[in-house]
Amino acid sequence: MRAPLRWVLWDVKDTLLKVRASVGEQYCKEAERAGLNLSPVEVEAAFLQAYRHHSSRFPNYGITQGLDGRSWWIRVVQDTFSRCRVYDPALLNTMAHNLYHNFCNAENWEVFPDSQKALESCSSLGLKLGVVSNFDSRLEKILRVCGLLSHFSFLITSEEAGVAKPSPAIFEQALQKCGVPAASVAHVGDHYVNDYLASRSLGIHGFLLDRHNKHNRADVPQEHRLSSLEELPSKLQQHVD
Repeated sequence: MRAPLRWVLWDVKDTLLKVRASVGEQYCKEAERAGLNLSPVEVEAAFLQAYRHHSSRFPNYGITQGLDGRSWWIRVVQDTFSRCRVYDPALLNTMAHNLYHNFCNAENWEVFPDSQKALESCSSLGLKLGVVSNFDSRLEKILRVCGLLSHFSFLITSEEAGVAKPSPAIFEQALQKCGVPAASVAHVGDHYVNDYLASRSLGIHGFLLDRHNKHNRADVPQEHRLSSLEELPSKLQQHVD
């Protein structure tokens, strides 16, 4: 007899919400307030280089190397503008701190139209909800200002956990909070490795959200795929009873 479903774990970024404008545009707005005229395309490219560099050198916000989410992001922003020939230390510091705080504001995030209803439908099925996200400590505030926080019984960020998806350890922390076996837990996310494969490796019912049909993989059966969160409740219903 299979274990009935009791919990649904959620990824957040690009699953429930997304950044409203490109990073290049948002960084350029901050630069403009400081009297600088930069190209969003150039800044976006610089950001991607800086982000990759720091992610490689200081994975998961450099937690194991003495950094935290805030100091890690400050470095990424400063490095981004430095690559665009902005070298004034005081200016770099001001813009970096402003942008770190700006990304907590609701106007910088767009909740997908199907998110709220999907969360409500899960609760209507008697399921409890939690978050497992590769994110920093700002996530709670972001979910609050976006009107989503109240749906969740707990949040686990990779900064708080000290480990990031796809490591099984972050899902094991979530299972401890759920207090039920992996077979009674589902996970929804948009990343094939970090969300789908990682959760499935522990026996969690992983669902891959693929809004733009990017993951054309034979090893993800149709019953594990979601093109929209509207499809989720009916798939969960099969595992509830």
